[in-house]
Amino acid sequence: MPQPIRTIAVVVVTYNSAHLLADLVGSLPGGLTGLGWRLVIADNASADDTVTVARRLAPQATVVETGRNGGYAAGINAGVAAAFAGDRDLDAVLVLNPDVRLEPGCAAALAREIGPGVGVAVPHLVDAEGRLIESMRGAPNLVRAFADAVVGANRAGRVRWAGEIVASPAEYERAQDTDWAEGSTQLISAACWRACGPWDESYFLYSEETEFHLRARDRGFRVRYVPAARAVHLGGESTTSPGLWALLVANRVRLFTARRGRVQGAAYWLMVLARECSRALLGKRTSRRAVRTLVSRRRMSAPRGPEWVASA
Repeated sequence: MPQPIRTIAVVVVTYNSAHLLADLVGSLPGGLTGLGWRLVIADNASADDTVTVARRLAPQATVVETGRNGGYAAGINAGVAAAFAGDRDLDAVLVLNPDVRLEPGCAAALAREIGPGVGVAVPHLVDAEGRLIESMRGAPNLVRAFADAVVGANRAGRVRWAGEIVASPAEYERAQDTDWAEGSTQLISAACWRACGPWDESYFLYSEETEFHLRARDRGFRVRYVPAARAVHLGGESTTSPGLWALLVANRVRLFTARRGRVQGAAYWLMVLARECSRALLGKRTSRRAVRTLVSRRRMSAPRGPEWVASA
């Protein structure tokens, strides 16, 4: 019988996040009720006073200054390494974005789902206005890419096998396995982490959680969606920032090609390009930037980092 989850590390990756930390830290005691926990904050060379604020708000936390903005995966890896160095008997790691606020009992509800075969548990997420965040995803494949290009992600996602985004609200009312899930809030068992190893730091932002969750599934671990666990995620800029959207799109193609090979990768690239072209013709600045990136061999093969995003 697997041992229940009792002690966890909470790993938060920050970058210019000073304004977000008070509400996050304030939500942790209630959100982690019933568990032993320690907080690790991995800061990716913030230019604001994130580190000072973190040490003031959470004096018992371990603050890791990475010294560079290496991306989300690099921050997670640094934080988890520090957590296990401080306590090798940890049962799990709760990875959080700084713009997450845990609802009472969230982590304990996730912990109850970690068990035989379940390596990652994710909660029911809502945005700042209380609207459902469609966080469950299907594994990328050519059928889903085609449906997305033809009818759009939300329409395709109303049929579970047809869309990558699970877009039916009814699906979020029951606990179930999912191929992968949005990565802002996730409990990863220590066994899963040790079997899978660190996150892939070559994905500066976007697709890093996809790669890790699919890798976990490859190693026999399931990803479990837990509606009884609840959290608020304020959200990011990927849908409004042309540079970030281009990075998101490029990394999706890159990950698919890495897993499926160049032939299927070329077909996937063509479908993603068709989707972005159709949206660019409707005047979407983000898609225009994505098209320029997709057709540039240099851009598609360039290292992904803050300079890449700024110049995309």
